[in-house]
Amino acid sequence: MAKAEIDAGICGFHTTCVATKNGDGTVHLEIESGCKAVLKLAEQITDVEPYKEVFWRRSVPGIYEQAPKCLSHPACPVPSGIIKAIEVEAGLALPKDVSIKVTKTGE
Repeated sequence: MAKAEIDAGICGFHTTCVATKNGDGTVHLEIESGCKAVLKLAEQITDVEPYKEVFWRRSVPGIYEQAPKCLSHPACPVPSGIIKAIEVEAGLALPKDVSIKVTKTGE
C-alpha cells in the first residue's frame, strides 16, 4: 500500500489517496477528499494500469484525461499526487515527499 496526502493549497482542501496493488498488476485507488471535484475524479479512476498512468510515451495518462472533465483548475496538484502514489505502489518509484513552494515578491 502506498499513500499520498495532498494539501491542494489556497482552496484548503485535503486529499488522501491510498493505492493498493491488485493481483493482476493493476492498482486500486481509494481517494478521500473535501473537494467535490476531486471526488468526481475519484469515481473515474478506481482501478488503473500503472504503466499507462506513469509514462507519457504511449499516451496521455488516464488521470490527466479525466482531470479536465472534473477539476476546475489545471494547477491542482491532486492528479500528480495520485500518480505518485501509483508509482510507488507499482514499484516504479521510491517513496519521497514532493513539494511546490509558491511566493510572491514586492510589486
